[in-house]
Amino acid sequence: MKDLITLWKHTRMVVLVALTAAVYAAVLIPFKVAIPIIPGFTEVRPANVIPVICSLMFGPAAAWGSAFGNLAGDIYGGTFGPGSAFGFVGNFLYGYLPYKLWALRKRNIEIEPAMRSFGQIMEYVAGAIFASAACAFPIAWGVNALGLVPFTVLGPIIVTNNAAVAIVLGPPLLRVLYPRVRRWGLLYRDVMPAEDLSQGRLAVAGLFLLLISAIPGLIIGVSLASTSPHTNVTLTLTPLIAAMLIGAALL
Repeated sequence: MKDLITLWKHTRMVVLVALTAAVYAAVLIPFKVAIPIIPGFTEVRPANVIPVICSLMFGPAAAWGSAFGNLAGDIYGGTFGPGSAFGFVGNFLYGYLPYKLWALRKRNIEIEPAMRSFGQIMEYVAGAIFASAACAFPIAWGVNALGLVPFTVLGPIIVTNNAAVAIVLGPPLLRVLYPRVRRWGLLYRDVMPAEDLSQGRLAVAGLFLLLISAIPGLIIGVSLASTSPHTNVTLTLTPLIAAMLIGAALL
């Protein structure tokens, strides 16, 4: 996670953090009132495509921008509360993982995510689903721990909401935006030197921990809540949450 710290040395990366946060919040806020799914907690969110496409263009700036943008959306959209802390963590991962997944694939270092081939689109879809699960799991776990919304309700809604929007809107938006951002010199690798980016020596282990915790955690949590209603889902899933956070720290 070296890149998440070193980005603050670069003025343009800080601007990209602010830009991502502002656009994300601006699109989130109207829908919090207009089309709620669970009032006070989640709603139809076309904005969910923004962290994913910004992640592939702006790298680590999208992680901070998504986290702060979601927090601003909660504050100004009237849904701020204890669950917002978990929303910060979930959206941070949502804006961080797509870029890390793409960067870790060595063959993709020279291949830009401009969505000009079926293979690129399939890789994008897989990354969007994984990032959606990594976002949904800590949020559903935390809100369930607070006794606000059951895990079995919130978890599936978040992962479906995130993934569906990102998959439908992301490829066409990237195809239009990515070449322009590249021409403007605002891709993260154009702004940050290689030494300021994570070297990835432990990133594969971190990715593995995330993979075996986020998606299984959602499946196990929903299954337990549905079949064994007296099981303490929060306590049962705590080791997977810990593994997920360790994995994120290793990226």
